[in-house]
Amino acid sequence: MVDIVKEFATKKIDLLKMEMTEKSSITVGTLTYLLLGTVAALFFIILFNIGLGLLLGSWLGNYGYGILMMAGFYLLILLLIFALRNSIKYKIADTIIKFINS
Repeated sequence: MVDIVKEFATKKIDLLKMEMTEKSSITVGTLTYLLLGTVAALFFIILFNIGLGLLLGSWLGNYGYGILMMAGFYLLILLLIFALRNSIKYKIADTIIKFINS
């Protein structure tokens, strides 16, 4: 009887190890995918905004004005995020809690 319990416990531990290995490898794969996608998206956004700033500057006759307009646009976004920080924080927290509980 003791041998059966030991064998069961050993197999249960092996099963848990395999499940944890699978979950951790999937998590690492997902995080790597998200990191690579984020880096590519950031490069796109940065280069797109530089191009847009230069385009606006060429229309205005001064490249500096176009860059300043883009900077002003992002300053407005930053101020909006700062003003709504508590609302954003609680919505994200609620979403995470719902995701974990489901």
